[in-house]
Amino acid sequence: MTPVDIITSKQVSDIKQIVKQDDIQVPLIAVYCGSKVGNAPIYRETAYELGKALVEANYGLVYGGAVIGCMGAVADGVIEHGGVTVGVIPEFMLGREVAHKDLTRLHLTDTMHTRKALMAEYASAFITLPGGLGTLEEIMEVATWRQLYQHEKPMLILNVNGFYDRLIEHLHFTVEQGFMKQEDMDRLIVCDNVEHAISLLKPIVHMPDTMDVNRI
Repeated sequence: MTPVDIITSKQVSDIKQIVKQDDIQVPLIAVYCGSKVGNAPIYRETAYELGKALVEANYGLVYGGAVIGCMGAVADGVIEHGGVTVGVIPEFMLGREVAHKDLTRLHLTDTMHTRKALMAEYASAFITLPGGLGTLEEIMEVATWRQLYQHEKPMLILNVNGFYDRLIEHLHFTVEQGFMKQEDMDRLIVCDNVEHAISLLKPIVHMPDTMDVNRI
């Protein structure tokens, strides 16, 4: 049975006490993706393929904890190939996002803020697959944290089926209009397939950074 911890927002002030990684022997990659599978098979297939590829590259997964949608598919890809999976899900969402029962570890949280803080603390890097409003909010928040020097972790957008073409175009426009620095745009690394993502992840997962960083 998956070990379950219940974490509240008050406890997040001691987040390093909550996030115990002594028994996790691989870097964990946070994957942001949809609780739906979309209208084309490629979205679920790619999510599963990414999970499998993470294990083969000696990484584990931290994600939203659900068994449904692309979230469930990426977890299945990790689990079915013997990898480490840490799920983080708010208790109030259990009615709509059923928790995966085969995870290495599951945290139940009181708020979305606590969920995201735990995932980010566990993560050595972030990969974004296609998803809806929640997925967009997650990658934009972690990119904002990077802009504000709260972390120095790699951030990859896996642009499956051209899903993020319009978002990437808008971000370039944001730079052109002076509302975003080019260096912050450059830190969002775009890749087109799983093999490309893993090849980019390997040399940068411990990417050095010379900036003065106040970590999350």
